[in-house]
Amino acid sequence: MSLINTSIAAIMPYFPKWMVKPFANPYVAGENIVEVTKIIKSLNQQGYKSTVDILGEFVEDEKQASKVLKSYSKLVKTIAKEQMDSTISVKLTHLGLGIKSKIAQKNFSKLIEVGKENRVGITIDMENSPYTSEILRIYKESLEIFDGVGTVIQAYLFRSLNDLKALDSNKLNLRICKGIYNEPKDISFQSKIDINKNFLELSKYLLKGKGYACLATHDLELINSIEDFVQLNKIDKSKFEFQALHGVPIKEKLNELKNKGYSVRIYVPYGPEWFEYSIRRIKENPKIVSYILKNMFKL
Repeated sequence: MSLINTSIAAIMPYFPKWMVKPFANPYVAGENIVEVTKIIKSLNQQGYKSTVDILGEFVEDEKQASKVLKSYSKLVKTIAKEQMDSTISVKLTHLGLGIKSKIAQKNFSKLIEVGKENRVGITIDMENSPYTSEILRIYKESLEIFDGVGTVIQAYLFRSLNDLKALDSNKLNLRICKGIYNEPKDISFQSKIDINKNFLELSKYLLKGKGYACLATHDLELINSIEDFVQLNKIDKSKFEFQALHGVPIKEKLNELKNKGYSVRIYVPYGPEWFEYSIRRIKENPKIVSYILKNMFKL
């Protein structure tokens, strides 16, 4: 069955969207703000926090970037109005960074003013390595406007520990993730063992540092190692949280963490650009194929 799952997942990018939609549903919280609001409220009722991402990256022109800004501003206001326990996550290329840095900075400055006014936190998602330094620069400047801004570093990059050391402060809100982009071997770790080792090193440094740690991984071995470190070093639970992607099948572990009193935040993506994101998630977890097929045949 695993070979069949993997084979179907590999050819799924060539399927029409209507065929992929049932397989995407576990990972994507709908295509509009009404649908994602229901998911956020459900997660909050279960005791989870959330961070919401409007799917998409590069835009072609300033007009598209402005449209994305309006969508995120509406999302922030909805979170505040509905009193949901949620932040937002945004890619700066979605706000124009791939066109010109000034465009992204202008749009992001407007967005953080909306976040500040509504007291909704904003995390700048990390992207591929050509944008790393510019993203971190914009992040540091944004803290002068709103201290509710956070960002991300990726454990597979060699530079990440030095970046963390430079960022560490009482204002730091930092998500550590493994990284999803294909990066060259001269700047990044290539093996899972090395990436996990660096993830754990980064996590320990951040947990012992001045900032707030957001530990984003579905790797149970890593989660257990972090738990051991937290308990051994008596790290206060208010200094960190665990994060996981919506739909990734580790619900039992997330419930366990939540029941132990740890904060757990679910990364919730939504929007009309769901196809490419879903394909990536399905390739990472081909078992979802047989799960969906079984349910479809039951129906």
